Amino acid sequence: GITEVDPQHGNTLFERFISRQRNEPPDIDVDFEHHRREEVIQYLYRRYGHDRAALTAVHITYRPRSALRDVGKALGISPALIDQAAKSQAWWEGDCEQTPPWQASDQSFDTQLLTLWLDLARRLLGKPRHRSQHPGGFVLSDQRLTELVPIEPAAMPNRYVVQWDKDDLDALGLLKVDVLGLGMLTVIRQALALTAWRRGLPGFAMQDVPRNDPATFAMVSRADTVGVFQIESRAQMNMLPKLRPQTFYDLVIQVAIVRPGPIQGGMVHPYLRRRQGLEPVTYPSQAVKSVLERTLGVPIFQEQVMKIAMAAAGFSAEQADQLRRAMAAWRRRAGLAPFKAQLFDGLLANGYTPEFAQAIFNQIEGFGEYGFPESHAASFAWLVYISAWLKCHEPEAFLVALLNAQPMGFYSASQLIQDAQRRGLQILAVDVQASGWPCQLETSEASRPAVRLGLNQVKGLKAAIGQHIVQTRGQTPFGCVDDLIKRTSSSKSIVTLLAKAGALASLSENRSEALWQTMAPRTEGGLCLQWPQAQSSHVTLPALSVERLTALDYQSLGFSLEHHPVRLVRALLQAKRYRSAQALQAARHGQLVRACGLVTLRQRPHSARGVMFLTLEDDSGQINVVIQQALVDRERHTLLSAVMLGVVGTWQTDGTVHHLLAGRLQDESAMLAARMPELG
Repeated sequence: GITEVDPQHGNTLFERFISRQRNEPPDIDVDFEHHRREEVIQYLYRRYGHDRAALTAVHITYRPRSALRDVGKALGISPALIDQAAKSQAWWEGDCEQTPPWQASDQSFDTQLLTLWLDLARRLLGKPRHRSQHPGGFVLSDQRLTELVPIEPAAMPNRYVVQWDKDDLDALGLLKVDVLGLGMLTVIRQALALTAWRRGLPGFAMQDVPRNDPATFAMVSRADTVGVFQIESRAQMNMLPKLRPQTFYDLVIQVAIVRPGPIQGGMVHPYLRRRQGLEPVTYPSQAVKSVLERTLGVPIFQEQVMKIAMAAAGFSAEQADQLRRAMAAWRRRAGLAPFKAQLFDGLLANGYTPEFAQAIFNQIEGFGEYGFPESHAASFAWLVYISAWLKCHEPEAFLVALLNAQPMGFYSASQLIQDAQRRGLQILAVDVQASGWPCQLETSEASRPAVRLGLNQVKGLKAAIGQHIVQTRGQTPFGCVDDLIKRTSSSKSIVTLLAKAGALASLSENRSEALWQTMAPRTEGGLCLQWPQAQSSHVTLPALSVERLTALDYQSLGFSLEHHPVRLVRALLQAKRYRSAQALQAARHGQLVRACGLVTLRQRPHSARGVMFLTLEDDSGQINVVIQQALVDRERHTLLSAVMLGVVGTWQTDGTVHHLLAGRLQDESAMLAARMPELG
């Protein structure tokens, strides 16, 4: 039960995991449901004892934001200016910016103090700041760990931490087992349980999911994969319509090929050309063909590089494993240098050309930027298929499980819900009379169940309080807001949270009425005291405006089931010739277009050579934006601060893959703030 992958149907290299020359235990990584990882951690402490088990530490070093904050405090700079300075630093930068945008905005600022501030902050970069816990790296010993390494109690109760980081432990050869949390495992377990409930089955497990389902592969090939494990990122979605997975092994390749290693090694385009029949599949020898036939002659996995070194260059299994370890140490690129001569000599001696030898070494260097083992890719691909099947055939159960497992993945609850609504799913609002603490399925008149949002979606509402409300309601439904307050002993702040989120809709005529009732004075026992003006006549309050309702939804829940902020300013956007995401689908390749939306995702991967990828969201869908490095550098402040961004650029389309190549950016946040000051 450790893995669902059958090794008989894989291509796993034994030496990848165990080697005589290494003379050490195999590298053990086990993924558990992220909501239950603490159970596993505490089991290990109970099983081995606190004197023989401890988490390894992680040494956190200074980055630009933390360095500016700490130095600014030491110099006595105002908290507001420190916050402005820190937020002006981008996460992708390794240095404090030379001319921060806030410098020009404050002419009275002491330039000498600014210079000192930046100088001291730069000196701190890369230096240790504090010690933290590894997410799940456990050191286990058959003797007292305190006799080997220093240990200290962690800030979290009932946890102990080795004061050294994992690199120190590797140097000493201490056994480390990684107990990792994977959100998708939580999602799959919950979704399978809900599937069993919906289908009226006693149970439904991963083994019950049909294999090689055509509808699932068709959905994946369309890149309709929001929320699906591993293939939901922009890069994966761009690749899916080109690779068009049709089998499980295609998913294994899909998981591994969109990685810095294959990208930097120049393996992606040759594989795609060969798969699409645009380039012949050739092999320099039968030995190489036996290694690369499943991937059309292109090395994609770590094990394949090891096998080529053994089959074509005469490496022993131990030497091939040393090569793998050198590849894995991607921060130390010079670690591959000792293997270059041995690889070239071996390949040339066996009749391969210098060009082939150089190409193989270039690909190995690419793997130095993180190549993926086939064994890991196969494990992940199985979760990819299960999650894709659930999204395809049990979308309501899948959405419920995703919402309950947040935060995880690339997408917020708002994006997941909007994707589901566009697919036609029925989603019901949070309601103290109907919602449980988690989101759940609810029978409806339609053939499919509805998704009932849970009280866990209300920001600031603690689980214990939400569960108490559900338990109290289970005895007798609430009669009114006063009944809810009296029976649950909820404070004014708690009831106000529920009212702002629209969770009291079934107990009041509208949200303004619910908010009014939460403000009524009460005795300690929760008894409502009449407002003076209410003694003579009933107070009728008008419904809140769409703008106010939308703002309350986003403040309280992070999303709105009824309204999207961009829809409220659609007329103004049209006046500026901004197109919606839906309208852009009809644009021609190379056409100059304008688009505007909320900035929901910013990515600047190291393998993209300075290019930034943005995702804009409007009331009709999402728009993928590509921004070249020169524009990123020029519009840096706008990219970091804009809530709603306008983009003028060239529409580019390749089959079903579309994106907007930005030429000019415009911060349109003020337009949104004018309609909804709370969100501006």
